[in-house]
Amino acid sequence: MEISVLQWVGYFASAIIAISMTMNSILKFRWINLAGATTFATYGYLIGAWPVGFLNTFIACVDIYYLVSIYSKKEVFEILEVRPENRYLIRFLEFHNNDIQSFFPGFGYKPEMNTVSFFTLRNMAVAGVFLAHREGDGTLKVGLDYVLAEYRDFKNGRFIYGQLINRFAETGIRRVVAAGNSRKYAGYLKKLGFVESVDGLFEKTLE
Repeated sequence: MEISVLQWVGYFASAIIAISMTMNSILKFRWINLAGATTFATYGYLIGAWPVGFLNTFIACVDIYYLVSIYSKKEVFEILEVRPENRYLIRFLEFHNNDIQSFFPGFGYKPEMNTVSFFTLRNMAVAGVFLAHREGDGTLKVGLDYVLAEYRDFKNGRFIYGQLINRFAETGIRRVVAAGNSRKYAGYLKKLGFVESVDGLFEKTLE
């Protein structure tokens, strides 16, 4: 049986919505679900299935509402410095280890390496953890910059490498380097203004 173009549109819309349901990130879910609902609404109108069109138009409007809320919401960012041997820090890393490994393959916590250790807080909720150590030439080498799935909208990174620049500079740090050990983390670094160097590391000069 030959499948018409309109049927393919319906299948495509269904696939997009199915993919959206697999997203851990609320932001990604909303964007992908919006694309799926918009496509499905168009499909419904084209075939004259008005209930399908109206329902998915409503879903698209809901997605738009929440996306506007997310992007316009004013959040309070803070850092909570912790000692390398902090028990909550160690337990946090153990609990999220599988997800951490997907961004930082082979990561193993070495407390003695951390001279900079803090949790990133968003409205007093733990959103991520940042671990790094200072090197003698004014360089801060990042060991872990992990963000929980529900907060992966780059706001954490912009806070750390934007608003905390003066704090880093006051301690003599002039550049930050990180190893892009995974494609996802390398993409994250590039979006935050890091540049890949000849030795494969990503670096950002603090100005």
